[in-house]
Amino acid sequence: MLSLGDTAFLVAAGVLAGIVGTAGAITSLVSFPALLIAGVPALGANIANIVAITTTWPGSALSSRPELLGRASWVRRYGTVAGLGGAIGTALLLFTPGGAFRAVVPFLVAAGAVALLATPWLRRLSGAGLAARRDPPWMAAALLLISVYNGYFGAGSGVMMLALLLIASDDRLPVANALKNMLVGAGNVVAAVGLALFASVRWDAAVPLGIGAFAGATIGPHIARRVPERALRLAVAAIGLGLAVQLWVTHGA
Repeated sequence: MLSLGDTAFLVAAGVLAGIVGTAGAITSLVSFPALLIAGVPALGANIANIVAITTTWPGSALSSRPELLGRASWVRRYGTVAGLGGAIGTALLLFTPGGAFRAVVPFLVAAGAVALLATPWLRRLSGAGLAARRDPPWMAAALLLISVYNGYFGAGSGVMMLALLLIASDDRLPVANALKNMLVGAGNVVAAVGLALFASVRWDAAVPLGIGAFAGATIGPHIARRVPERALRLAVAAIGLGLAVQLWVTHGA
């Protein structure tokens, strides 16, 4: 069991992680290291982190109602795809060795960050209006792949998802960010259920982190709504590239 001090630390870290993640950046950039600092071993921290950050889903939904207005059917349709990907990723986490897959993780995160930076150029390159390129057929396949990664490891999946939605679905960053939060959350919930059933979850760590993450997630969308789009995109991409370097040093080098 964690000490009272470590428990309070995880609540505070969860608040910060929820704010950062639902504002457009990377929840696990804060939450996963916090679990390690609290003394949870790496595999247990990965599992506890996936379970804990499911609370950002309802938290961000409460704060993103203006952006999500009229998108219920869209969220149900693509949330199903994200949930399927989360289930596949969790199965991979539970039943396969992770070394080979984790070797490519830094490059996936870096690709997502670069795509996020390039979204204005990619939209211009398409040469078509948003209505003509909204939700093309290939988007579901890309979403499924990102969601598999989200269920398996997750760090940086929000950056990849945000870049995908900005390019293929909605070029308004606050709206794309709100939709991203719903899709990442759908995958996380399915993954968390699988882990709760078939893995050993450090509930003493997951619960306080999740409580804090819920509180932080009610704040993050308000920040995304107010920060200029270009500044937010640059900040999220920079964080993503920094995470890619960190993951390459720890897993890929």
